[in-house]
Amino acid sequence: MSVKAGSDGDAVPKGLIAVLFTGVFMAALDTAIVGPAIPVLRESFGVDNRAVGLVMSVFVLLSLCSTALMANLSDRMGRRPIYLFSVSVFALGSLLIALSPSFWMVIASRAIQGIGAGGITPTASAVVGDMFKPEQRGKMLGLIGATYGMAFVLGPPLASGLMVALSWHWIFLLNLPIAAVILYMGAKVLPHKRASGPQPRLDVTGIVLTFSLLTALVLGITRVLDPLAEPLIGMALWPWMLATVAVLLAVLVLVENRTASPLIPIFLFSNRQLATTYVLAVGAGYGMGSVIFLTSIATHAYGITAKNAGFVLLPLVVCSMLGSGGGGRLLNRLGPRTMTLAGFAMLALGYGLSAITSQGLWLFLVGSMPVGLGVGIVVGGALRSIAIDEAPVAVRAAAQGLINICTAVGTLVSAASISAMADFGGGGADGFGKAYAVVAVLMLGMLCITLGLRKKTDSALQAA
Repeated sequence: MSVKAGSDGDAVPKGLIAVLFTGVFMAALDTAIVGPAIPVLRESFGVDNRAVGLVMSVFVLLSLCSTALMANLSDRMGRRPIYLFSVSVFALGSLLIALSPSFWMVIASRAIQGIGAGGITPTASAVVGDMFKPEQRGKMLGLIGATYGMAFVLGPPLASGLMVALSWHWIFLLNLPIAAVILYMGAKVLPHKRASGPQPRLDVTGIVLTFSLLTALVLGITRVLDPLAEPLIGMALWPWMLATVAVLLAVLVLVENRTASPLIPIFLFSNRQLATTYVLAVGAGYGMGSVIFLTSIATHAYGITAKNAGFVLLPLVVCSMLGSGGGGRLLNRLGPRTMTLAGFAMLALGYGLSAITSQGLWLFLVGSMPVGLGVGIVVGGALRSIAIDEAPVAVRAAAQGLINICTAVGTLVSAASISAMADFGGGGADGFGKAYAVVAVLMLGMLCITLGLRKKTDSALQAA
């Protein structure tokens, strides 16, 4: 059975939306759901803080690295096989984590899980571009963004509930029945169109360079190797890692510009709309990642216990849902430029209010509401809509993959920089207040960059 007409006149199969959104939710959930399990994993396997940090770092790294590859393969081989393969690999990693007898088996399995996660969201977004008319894409992409954002904010309380009722293993076992349903339904409803004609060779050099670049970037940002390096060589490795990123980036640009079928289509950055969009995606990731440390303000400034700190974000969660759902509906009417401006304005206002720690909890709660609205909007469909409208169909998934990579980089940078700024500002409530004042200024900077977008993209014009 099928429903509404797709972008090329074909009918959109019934159940396709559920398959796409459930997969995105499952993959995004495991980015955030692991946080509360970190102390339990540390205690269960008897490892230190540095080692247990690899649970997050390895997942993020492999997810980033696989995103570009899976998106490229999706454009070559078709959406269905790559989406189902990604879900299968993700489920395999989840099972292996739950069965792991040692901590290093957990890390290896988490890497497998990350490889699968990297292919799910960009392929799902590309399916939306393939199957839905331009005037329908805004709503669909907004819902994908809403799904991602909701998974990010619902992950921690869900993890806590599973660990209290069962054990940490069920955080990962929960994925298995969900993946089984996706695979069963996806085999029936996902489109299976692939590029026609002979395909150029896979860009192996681009794969190696991209993996190396992202590895250096993640290690440089997270500084995970510094505790090992400083006693041995007397220096921090992170500046060298970030310098390596600059060199590898230059080499990657040279190589990909000369490749017939590049892993990362560098020519996309020659499009001003797309280049601006990718910068804004980094800002969106930074704004979303900054939510994590709001609970630190609650504990330091207002005396709320760490166990209960998550509850002060409930207004943010509700507003994030409203921002995601409402933003998707307004996207086709107002255009991605207007919606992105509104999103970053909300983030700047909310983080600015949250930085004022001397006025009591009420102002913090009020400030969390525009933060929720802003996160819901900027990680919603606006930026993905621009990428779909501007990128050629042949590299549509690759364009979406770059959105994912840029958003993840922004989230990583926020996690590393906010804690550093708080320490530099004196720590405690004052330190985090100063850090969030800087975040508010950065969001204003993103708002200014958004002015460089055209007022309406083609999809918005068609719907207007």
